[in-house]
Amino acid sequence: MNKTIAYLLLALTSFHASILHAQGNNRQQAVSNNAQDNFLFYHTVERGETVYSITKTYDVDTATIYRLNPGSNEVIKVGQQLKIPQGKPTDFESKEVYIYHTIQGKETLFSLSQKYQVRAEDIMEANPGLSVSTFQIGKNIRVPINLVKKESTTERTAEIKYMEYKVKKRETLFNITRKYEVTESVLLDVNPELKKGLKEGMTIRIPVKELSSSAVYSRQNENDANALLNTLGKMNKVDTIKLALLLPFNIDEQPASPNVARFVEYYEGLLLAIDSLQRNGLSVKLTVRDVGYGAKKLNEVLKEKFMGEAHLIIGGVDNEQIDAIATFSLRNQIKYVIPFTSKNDEVRANANIFQVNTPHHYLLAQAAFTVYTLFKDYNIIFVDTRDPDDKLEFVGLAKQEFSQHNVFFRDVPYNAENFYSDMERLLRKDRPNVVIPMSAKTACLNKIKPALRTLSEKMPDAQITLFGYPEWLGYIRDNLNDLFAFNTYIYSSFYADNNASSVNRLQTKFRITYGKTLNGYPKFGILGFDTGIFFLDAIRRYGLSFESYLDRLNTKGLQISFRFKRVNNWGGFINTGFFIIHFNKENSKIQWQEIR
Repeated sequence: MNKTIAYLLLALTSFHASILHAQGNNRQQAVSNNAQDNFLFYHTVERGETVYSITKTYDVDTATIYRLNPGSNEVIKVGQQLKIPQGKPTDFESKEVYIYHTIQGKETLFSLSQKYQVRAEDIMEANPGLSVSTFQIGKNIRVPINLVKKESTTERTAEIKYMEYKVKKRETLFNITRKYEVTESVLLDVNPELKKGLKEGMTIRIPVKELSSSAVYSRQNENDANALLNTLGKMNKVDTIKLALLLPFNIDEQPASPNVARFVEYYEGLLLAIDSLQRNGLSVKLTVRDVGYGAKKLNEVLKEKFMGEAHLIIGGVDNEQIDAIATFSLRNQIKYVIPFTSKNDEVRANANIFQVNTPHHYLLAQAAFTVYTLFKDYNIIFVDTRDPDDKLEFVGLAKQEFSQHNVFFRDVPYNAENFYSDMERLLRKDRPNVVIPMSAKTACLNKIKPALRTLSEKMPDAQITLFGYPEWLGYIRDNLNDLFAFNTYIYSSFYADNNASSVNRLQTKFRITYGKTLNGYPKFGILGFDTGIFFLDAIRRYGLSFESYLDRLNTKGLQISFRFKRVNNWGGFINTGFFIIHFNKENSKIQWQEIR
């Protein structure tokens, strides 16, 4: 971290005084070592978050989070509060630095603008997701702090003072650090006697900051400032939507990549969506570019004039491409749709991004919670077939949900000789049973099916249900009878009901228009159609700021459930919708439910 910038950041934003109470030459030592630990805030863990995703949210490293939060290297739990240090200053091009603030009780947008001496409008601009519903106790916002003089402002200075505090009965250092937003190391520096322990009645010094400023900033009416939280974005409707599609068609590559056919299919589905909307009066100008893999060809495309004029970008398939497009979209304030990958974290710091494919860990966490809600009253049996692609992450999350809710479950290792007898011993007749294999491989299913079939016939009173994985949808045809026989449930981000008239109409249109049948899982042609319909219709109805009106959009996909959630007050959106597909044994029908 640049020492000059770091020092200014700390002087402007500090609630604490660890870097300023030192005398003489020690002042210049202020920004070194673990100085940033003196500026902690708290993050409340939400379902689906990982330590890695949290580091991307706040631009800190995992080692620091592990050090500040013992045990977080093994597991973090929903609702847990993690200590986070203020990260490095960002966005140096605009000379804007952000610090993070955890909203406390009785705080308002106006009171925060006064506390930090920034305009309420600036806080809103730094947090596009901030509204009445998201300005909540415990949620974090980022506050912009200008480090350079601007036309109507002068530099601000901070004077650190100390208050005397008398320790109350049963009070701990942790309580005091939380109350006054200061770390234990700071208190120990200021009060060396604390090294012998904290005692009731003790008087200690706590650093506080008094901010003086000749800066000119908006001292608007309190009601007007707080009313900004009720303001929806302007619709900014356009006559013609300019859409850029950037995919690796690899036209010049011989032989072509096997994935090219799927990307072409996605493009064809998008064309059908545009055609459908244009029949209803929508005007779309589509520009398509072959960007290959990696960023070499893509970077040249991003220099083209039409890219800077685009209203919406769809594309990018690898992290190198997604990072480049994300940077471009942020710089030019263009909406960017990531259509395929679920394993990129650019969405956490870019308000323009919409990630269509539910992030991997979020999907697993939500599916694990759904497993708990569906089967908490069942006899739960996990089967370990020791296959190389074991679903250990999902299984671990599911077991964590059961354990946290005091629901008992059993593990059984698969052994060809003993599996039948092991299962016969574990199955119960007084409640239904659910069997959860730890692998999605066809080989795993083939290992356990014979024993489960025989047991179902021998023990008709022992109701057996199977819970499985998205991969199973790729080979339904070979296992359909077994899936029904075991009353199977499967979670998945994608599901197209081939019995639905809307799905049949699109597949027929695809066959007539392109002379091909849609196959595979998921069907890329339907994915392109769904994505085009959702985003283009959103812009048609609510303009370029359609994200402010997402709760009014009820567009249903043919193969995907659209339920976008902003990841934080300054980041973009992830799609949180997914399906639970049930192969209902009683009526021999495939039933499905959107989980939002």
